[in-house]
Amino acid sequence: MKAEIDQALAVIAEKTNNFRPDVAIIFGTGLSSLANELTDAITVPYGDIPHFAKSTVESHAGELVCGILCGKKVVAMKGRFHFYEGYDLQQVTFPVRVMHAMGAELLLVSNACGGMNPKFDVGDICILEDHINFLGGNPLIGVNDDTLGPRFPDMSAPYDKEVSTLAENVALKAGIRMHRAVYVAVPGPCLETRAEYRFLKALGADLVGMSTVPEVIVANHESMKVCAFSIITDSCLPDALHPVALADILAVAATAEPKLNTIVKGLLEELS
Repeated sequence: MKAEIDQALAVIAEKTNNFRPDVAIIFGTGLSSLANELTDAITVPYGDIPHFAKSTVESHAGELVCGILCGKKVVAMKGRFHFYEGYDLQQVTFPVRVMHAMGAELLLVSNACGGMNPKFDVGDICILEDHINFLGGNPLIGVNDDTLGPRFPDMSAPYDKEVSTLAENVALKAGIRMHRAVYVAVPGPCLETRAEYRFLKALGADLVGMSTVPEVIVANHESMKVCAFSIITDSCLPDALHPVALADILAVAATAEPKLNTIVKGLLEELS
């Protein structure tokens, strides 16, 4: 793993003049417009980076962007990888290891998700306070590299409380409604049945999606701070379920995205 990270790092360093980020950002489905606000930006296609997978999902551009945002040096993924694309969880999370090796100590993650809590509405923004890994796998399975992180990383607080509180304060000042929530990650790619939504809600989840958790696990393994946001793009209430298309999800994400961008930029400004 270390050799592969070093190979990817060498190419990125050459293409970005040894850019050293403070913050890494992973943009979820339909949520990458903030990358266009980076100044002095340098874009590196995933295809140019050794051992990076190919992003195959619509709205995931497949580019690594380095630049300045709100006074912070940022490396941002315009498009992530998913388990359902056929990649293993080590491939899905490899960019997190590379961005940490570049210098990033904070990971900000966003995703589009389904909402199972009846108190939440479509278009609402949530900040994750915990998660459930229901993917059937873990990116840390296999031989552990002690230079990257411990064999048994603690996950009692996977999302940094201090950073999350700062984000909540930014949302409050901006008058943006934001909930604390528990996210459950499932393999996908099909959406869930009514019975599955009932089951997942009974487990204690407010939100359901097909990403985020693997990246958060690896970030914790690397001792990075993590803050994660979800936009509810479809309602998953079993007794009021209706078919959802990707176009509908993207439309909701586009409507809510400016609010999330406000929160992320405000958070970056507040960080010391």
